[in-house]
Amino acid sequence: MSGRGIQPAAKRLFDVAASLLLLALCLPLLLAAAALVKLTSPGPVLFLQERPGLGGRVFRIYKLRTMRTGSERMVKGQEVGRDDPRVTPAGRLLRRTKVDELPQLLNVLKGDMSLGGPRPERRASLEDYDAETARRLDMLPGMTGLAQVSGNICLPLEERYRLDVYYVDHFSLSLDIRILLRTVGVVLLGEGRYAGRPLVHTGEGADQSGARHPGP
Repeated sequence: MSGRGIQPAAKRLFDVAASLLLLALCLPLLLAAAALVKLTSPGPVLFLQERPGLGGRVFRIYKLRTMRTGSERMVKGQEVGRDDPRVTPAGRLLRRTKVDELPQLLNVLKGDMSLGGPRPERRASLEDYDAETARRLDMLPGMTGLAQVSGNICLPLEERYRLDVYYVDHFSLSLDIRILLRTVGVVLLGEGRYAGRPLVHTGEGADQSGARHPGP
């Protein structure tokens, strides 16, 4: 096995090792955040939701609850805005710092997710996928991804999907490491700082070598 063929195995080994290390390092922060959720808002500490993963297989994603109980019954495609009244005061802090996503390290260890990859969406979103967008499901979903470190909600949805498909076509362990490093910048500086500054230049469906790939 060589070249591209070794990348999936290397990616999985990296996921397991890195998520175990991150869990150990972040455990005090995770416990403190869980206590904050419990003490400031009635309801469960964790938010569990079914999301489509690799090949459309449904799994249960773990997050710290940042919204008022019952708010998860959202209209299809409705995103949570910065000043969304459904988000609790503690939830705003957790969402801004991405601490609410830390329980997904357990999803990574279980093999439902990877550290890097297309972010998993709600099941209802699949109804709007075309054949090209559905290629997002050809890889494990990620805790963070190319779209998330290139502007995320500051980008049109179609552009985020295009970045996800680009990632599927070009994934590598080195790209994952670059995504994770920039994720630190996103946490510290915010998503808007990276709008218009993509981590890679997809060039309307062309990769960096000039080869063409189908557009969305």
